[in-house]
Amino acid sequence: MTSKRPLGLPSVRLILIAAVLGIVAGTVAVYVTNMGSGNGSDGAADASLSPSAGQCEGSAELAKSVGAFSKGQVAAMVEAQPPRPLSLSFKGPAGQDMTTADLAGKTVLLNLWATWCVPCREEMPALNGLQAAMGGIDFEVVAINIDTGSDEKPKNFLEEYKIDKLGFYRDSSMGTFNALKKEGLAFGLPATLILDKKGCLIGAMNGPAAWDSDDAKALVTAAKGA
Repeated sequence: MTSKRPLGLPSVRLILIAAVLGIVAGTVAVYVTNMGSGNGSDGAADASLSPSAGQCEGSAELAKSVGAFSKGQVAAMVEAQPPRPLSLSFKGPAGQDMTTADLAGKTVLLNLWATWCVPCREEMPALNGLQAAMGGIDFEVVAINIDTGSDEKPKNFLEEYKIDKLGFYRDSSMGTFNALKKEGLAFGLPATLILDKKGCLIGAMNGPAAWDSDDAKALVTAAKGA
């Protein structure tokens, strides 16, 4: 994993604190959303599993590949059984409205993070490294920030720690997180999903990982079907 991390914590300690802080992050997320952030309610950002099962026909083999390569630094990744369509709404790098359908045609590692989440802050340089190493027309790391309020704080964080390879994706309503929590896909932060080229969920995990490691790169290669 990238040696320089925002808080300088070693990888082993990072994994240990994730178990506690990830749960706290989830609790805070629900609390803040229920109290209201001035950015809209849960409905401001839609997230749902589509009933269109036919869309994911043929994705089972990719999901199995994800399961086979879920080891070492990415051992917490679990294959989706069965793979299913996933629809999320958020803001894109130019502030435009987007959904996961706009990402069709490429394999996506979709990560939810916030500046107040310590494990999230720790793994961002590694996500940046993965995008630098493997990002392209067939793969993208889509890290969606869910801080409430303005864009200033997350943008300042990314600039300070030179997270310069990731697009700036946002959901200040935190509706995406809460909807995924209801689906059992996000218990806290960070939460990471793998979507295939058809937008089907083929893997999910909670907690941080060394995303710039050889294990992570092998997992992504398997998810791409390459």
